[in-house]
Amino acid sequence: MKLIYTHENRFLVYNIQNIVENARIQTILKNEYASSAAGDLVPHETWLELWVVEDRDYDLAMAAITNAFKQDAQLEWICPKCSEPNEPGFELCWQCQTERPY
Repeated sequence: MKLIYTHENRFLVYNIQNIVENARIQTILKNEYASSAAGDLVPHETWLELWVVEDRDYDLAMAAITNAFKQDAQLEWICPKCSEPNEPGFELCWQCQTERPY
């Protein structure tokens, strides 16, 4: 097993787990219940950890994570009404308020 991700925010770890498992890579979580020991342990040792079960899947898992974040960053869209480029997070065109097409 190899560690692929750890963070103090459990939501982020679960999000990465979903990305990796959608790529059909088996994962396991460690330290799921370690947060209750945060006063006795160094805080970062209680963070939730995501591991790939098979070492050979490590590179595939890291590529899936990288690709997921690359896609999010490159989803700029062009307004069909005014042809204005918009950032990926905008649901409405900032220029004319037209809804984002999906």
